[in-house]
Amino acid sequence: MTNPISAQTLSNASARHPWRVVGVWVVLFLVGGFLASGIGDVLTTEDGGLRVETESGRADDLLVERFYAEFDAFSAEEFVILQNETLTVDDPAFAASARAVIADLVALPGIDETVGFFASGDEAFVSEDRRTTYIPVSFNNDPADEIEAMQEVFAANAADGLRILTVGEGSVSETFVELSESDLQNGEAIGLPVALIILVIVFGALVAAGIPIVVAIVSIVVAIGTTALVGEVFELSFFVVNMITMIGLAVGIDYSLFIVQRYREERRSGREKLEAISVAGGTASRAVVFSGATVIVALAGMFLVPDTIFPSLATGAIIVVAVAVLAALTLLPAMLSLLGDKIDKGRLRIPFRSARTRDPERSFWARQTRLVMRYPLVSAGLAVGLLLAAAVPFLTIELGGAGVATLPEGTEVREGFDILAEEFSVGVLNEAEIVVAASDVRDADVQGAVDRLFVSLNADADFGAPAVEANPSGSVARIVVPVEGDFASDQALSAIDRLRGDYIPAAFAGVTAEAPVTGATAETIDYVGLINDYAPIVFAFVFGISFILLMIVFRSIVVPAKALIMNLLSVGAAYGLLVLVFQHGFLSGFFGFTEVETIEPWLPLFLFSILFGLSMDYHVFLLSRIREHFDQTGDNEAAVAFGVRSTAGVITGAALIMVAVFSGFAMGDLAPLQQFGFGLAVAVIIDATIIRSVLVPASMQLLGDRNWYLPGWLTWLPHISIEGAPLVGEQPSAESAGSPAAGG
Repeated sequence: MTNPISAQTLSNASARHPWRVVGVWVVLFLVGGFLASGIGDVLTTEDGGLRVETESGRADDLLVERFYAEFDAFSAEEFVILQNETLTVDDPAFAASARAVIADLVALPGIDETVGFFASGDEAFVSEDRRTTYIPVSFNNDPADEIEAMQEVFAANAADGLRILTVGEGSVSETFVELSESDLQNGEAIGLPVALIILVIVFGALVAAGIPIVVAIVSIVVAIGTTALVGEVFELSFFVVNMITMIGLAVGIDYSLFIVQRYREERRSGREKLEAISVAGGTASRAVVFSGATVIVALAGMFLVPDTIFPSLATGAIIVVAVAVLAALTLLPAMLSLLGDKIDKGRLRIPFRSARTRDPERSFWARQTRLVMRYPLVSAGLAVGLLLAAAVPFLTIELGGAGVATLPEGTEVREGFDILAEEFSVGVLNEAEIVVAASDVRDADVQGAVDRLFVSLNADADFGAPAVEANPSGSVARIVVPVEGDFASDQALSAIDRLRGDYIPAAFAGVTAEAPVTGATAETIDYVGLINDYAPIVFAFVFGISFILLMIVFRSIVVPAKALIMNLLSVGAAYGLLVLVFQHGFLSGFFGFTEVETIEPWLPLFLFSILFGLSMDYHVFLLSRIREHFDQTGDNEAAVAFGVRSTAGVITGAALIMVAVFSGFAMGDLAPLQQFGFGLAVAVIIDATIIRSVLVPASMQLLGDRNWYLPGWLTWLPHISIEGAPLVGEQPSAESAGSPAAGG
């Protein structure tokens, strides 16, 4: 009996009632677009919070519970820089301009107070050439809300020769958001046209090439709208829109590509339109469902990380994958039904496609596969050796957040950061807070520990002069110490490691008190530690669930084991090249990338989840065709050759589309998105070439029929097949016709 909710029945129903299905999707698209227009109101630029206690979290809790609860301490959150190329701060004209700016800033309702040279006379706020000064500004609410008002103040006070810059928490966050949106638009502007060109080459027709683009765009808009609704309940990062667009373009186009290609194959074999849609629904569409499920399973591992950023990004990616699968199962068959043979309208003569042989046995992929299978051991050895060599730089990876220094040099906050770093004392923009908690911090033992700590800090060139302040009750003291460099730099990270690992333990030895450290650098260190702790848990979850799914679908324990090993090799090589290019600077200038000291801490784990899921697309489509032929013939070697040959063209096209999409985002200005786009693009290239074209056929040739080994004690597993239809132009054999593989 036919499963009423299988991929094939959904495709059949959509093909029989195309206008109804298209109408529903038009409504979803319009509603999604309306909701998507307001998604900015529910997104946050904050890094998120951790759901487990860390040292920096403990310090923050003590400050909130004991320090800020008793009195409101001043904390600079934004730095306004005033610079004049010809006048010094002692010149009356410079002083008048500066005081006008300060007066207008203080008049803003969100500004708590300002300090600086003109308010205090403190020379620490003046550069050595006396042509630059900075004004620390404190807010009484979210600084991001005041940045626009501050910019209006700066514009109103612009004078000849006076340059006004701002850098701090609010302006940095706003800059990251602006660049993120710009990178998103540029990525789309690059990725979509290139993807369309590749689709035209693959299909040889404009109409057929446009269908996957339409499905992808519809999926993205509906997914963003859905995510906007989720954002009303859960906190989501502003990066979620970038994730949805990147993943949506990739999977939306790829899923449609596989289905449309199979439909056209069936039409060329002589099947009627609805029958061809049905066969595509029973084969390629089933593979799409399973591929989407593996992506979602891989992304679901992110919810195991006790952090808000991972679930946020995973939520957006899962939603767009689910919508893309649903669109591929319903909207796409409806469009195919309405278009029929018009799908081949706009045919173009592609030179190298027209010149290639019509004999599949003489094609490039057929020759390459025969060569690999003739020397499987050598082929596999060379491929594995190359992937392991590419993965070696990963052993030197350093994890850390994207600081101000990773922003493009032309941005205002980057220029402001450079001025503060070059012209003023250590740690203007980066401070560590040591929170000393005891029954009485005024006790002689505690005071002695603080004194010993000050001696160590003053002797370390990476720290500025520390300052201490206790709350009125004496239950906690807050030590603020400037730290050299950007908060994400190796210099700052090493300094905090020394502070936590050497200076504090030595100073407080034998003293009944705790002294946790917080601040941007300390939080980064804690975050990296959290990622390292939970990475094995996520890996185990994704590997375990994926192994089970593959084992059930392909009824083999060898196929899933090989798939996991190959994915590890592919991801490891991508990690290594990522570190080589971004952290070590190899060819970073050639690609236009930002060389960094550290790789984003969330990137390896998130890349693993995305890559593991996406690589399964190719693996599933390839293995499904191999299994389909093996069930027909029982000949493993012939099945492998047929599977690689019949899917190579479409997999190559799909991979090139993904590379185009991801490369578009890698060409942006934000270092985290550059790393993300590059890592995905490189991994897809590796996966579609070395893995699928060499390792898969070589390993399957070496193992022979053992590829399909399933222990007798596992024969009770349900038969869930994604082949489900005879080969193109063939009738089902008596054996396959009665096989459980024909079920939903």
